[in-house]
Amino acid sequence: MTTHTTSAVEPTALGDTTVEDLIVRAADLKGELVAFAQSAQFARRLDALLFDAADRRGHLDEATAVLTVDHFALQYRLSGGRTVVERFVSQRQPRLSDDERAMVLGWRGVVEGCFEVRRFDGDAVELHNLVDDLVYRVYSNMGRSVFAALREGMFVMGRIVPVHPETDAWLVSGHFATFPKSARREIAQTVAQQVTAHPELLRRNPAMLQRGWEVQAEHRADFIAQVGSDLVVLPPHEAQETLCEHYRRLRENTVARLDRKAAKRAATASPAPEDLSLLPDELLDADSVALIYDEVEGLCFYRDLDHLDALFADPALARDRTRLAQLREYLDDDSVSPLAIRRLVQRHPDGADSVFRTLLRKPGFSCPRDGEKLLQRHKKSFFDREPMPSVSIIGERLAELLRTTR
Repeated sequence: MTTHTTSAVEPTALGDTTVEDLIVRAADLKGELVAFAQSAQFARRLDALLFDAADRRGHLDEATAVLTVDHFALQYRLSGGRTVVERFVSQRQPRLSDDERAMVLGWRGVVEGCFEVRRFDGDAVELHNLVDDLVYRVYSNMGRSVFAALREGMFVMGRIVPVHPETDAWLVSGHFATFPKSARREIAQTVAQQVTAHPELLRRNPAMLQRGWEVQAEHRADFIAQVGSDLVVLPPHEAQETLCEHYRRLRENTVARLDRKAAKRAATASPAPEDLSLLPDELLDADSVALIYDEVEGLCFYRDLDHLDALFADPALARDRTRLAQLREYLDDDSVSPLAIRRLVQRHPDGADSVFRTLLRKPGFSCPRDGEKLLQRHKKSFFDREPMPSVSIIGERLAELLRTTR
């Protein structure tokens, strides 16, 4: 699915302060921030990240080191939940002005992507992000010379941040990797894989995000039409066959809406349903697999959920410690969405309180009163992130590149 590309707009000044003035100030503050991130108080954490970023021989090239430090400074969350840049703003002396504070905290809004060079305009370059299909006017706090090697039609991979939240100007953040125009085939395929694996990268394009929700709803409706519900529990290999049939139906529906040439291209270029439906070994080894197609979280898989369903239906089964151990695992594993436990409570509200009172050894526990607080303590990462559709949408320019390079 493609959407219309949004063009860059002329950068706006901030009151009497020009964009150029903001960029100069940004250079000074970014230097201070990087020095703060590399200070002794964060050495253990940053050294561990740099070690992980090195190759198998322990070699760490300069570009990777720069990107690792940049990510650490702007996005890494410390044990208290705050980022390094937030700690910098709160501790800096003398204190930053309100505009400086807004500028520096605005750098948390990192945009990572693969950009096509569109044109040059003074000290700025217009970059078209193939991931979110938006065009950005980008500057460097090191001057235009940073862009000297770029030509229209080339590609760059890297990170940009807003100069200031009140402007439409952006800054290079970290290191840009450059690729010639002749690499467009490999670039397009790489970006398509990236978008498929990480739909959250579309969040800055409202049209693509909205279309993602719409397509997810369509896919969910097809799943329900196929199996009769948004939840089904099956033996692992039957679950895999059900998924294969689901993806086959989706592909047939998509191809049916295309002209003959586009349909042939889509049928040969997209992954086979058999590949999309492969379950990991840990699920294939289970007694059963629950498939839940949730309105928000999309298609989710859960191991042996029917064992817990039986427990909630008959809390007397809590005498079987293996069932309680499985529920404890579901609760403590922060990679398991709260969705599974919510569904169990919704399906068996009369038994839920008794099960959790036994598990937690809290005779006064009440799911309506205490359930969400319990999930928030154990599943904090799910509550901290913005809901995103699980379906990826390909932007207009990326779709064009994919068509012309196949």
